[in-house]
Amino acid sequence: MEKRILYFDCFSGISGDMTIGALLDLGIDQTAFLAELSKINLDEFEVEIKKGLKNGISGTDFTVHLTMQKDDHDEHSHAHNHKDELHDHHHDHHHEQNHDHGHEPEQLNEKPHDHAHTRNLGDIYTIIDSSDLSDFVKTRSKKIFYIVAEAEAKIHAKGIDEVHFHEIGAVDSIVDIIGAAICVEMLQVDEIQCSEINLGSGFVHCEHGIFPVPAPATLEILKGVPVYSQNAKKELTTPTGAAIVKALCFEFGSMPGFTIEKMGYGLGKRDMETPNVLRVIVGKKKSPAH
Repeated sequence: MEKRILYFDCFSGISGDMTIGALLDLGIDQTAFLAELSKINLDEFEVEIKKGLKNGISGTDFTVHLTMQKDDHDEHSHAHNHKDELHDHHHDHHHEQNHDHGHEPEQLNEKPHDHAHTRNLGDIYTIIDSSDLSDFVKTRSKKIFYIVAEAEAKIHAKGIDEVHFHEIGAVDSIVDIIGAAICVEMLQVDEIQCSEINLGSGFVHCEHGIFPVPAPATLEILKGVPVYSQNAKKELTTPTGAAIVKALCFEFGSMPGFTIEKMGYGLGKRDMETPNVLRVIVGKKKSPAH
């Protein structure tokens, strides 16, 4: 018997968009993936999938573009690719912004955008449950969302149902989390493992002020997981990325002994000395005979 293993190699951290980019880069049928993603009952987003290079490494770049209502969003259209903003009020807090402008010093005085519409965990569960997504995708998506909401609730001393996710971030995270679950189901692997996770370092500006990297929610999510900080004064691992591997991975540590079948690279939005990419590897391991 052979066991197919998916291994996340997080040498430059992990985020929601990097995860989907990397998994698609393994050769998943994009048409089939988009057909599944369209089962989310939201018309607030479009996705862009393209091949690109990061420090000479070829990979796949996955971006969510929000199609916002008319009101005052046009003024901030440049910011509507903010990713991973499941945070209660942390709108420029994570490294997945399309233009990578949320963390740089010259941007620290920018105020996060104020959007009236928010969603709580129950609202997001309703979106998932009312879709035609598979039970596999529904179950895993809800597990990932719960992990993030639980961490946010603890950080902000709130009940889990009191954590409200701003409209922009909620849509991005819904797409990233459900998209990751869809990709995993399509890969049909037997086991998922993950390396030690590079968190990055430094500080980021958010609704609550200047926060250390890793963000408190990221640290809370990764309790019990081996982590380190190396090479970058930037936020490399976001709460959504952390929650995806926390929910899906069976084991964390060194690369397993297996025969490599294929690998993929998901491109991050950072330009750094080291490649801001997430590497995923699928390999086969012979199961011991009983």
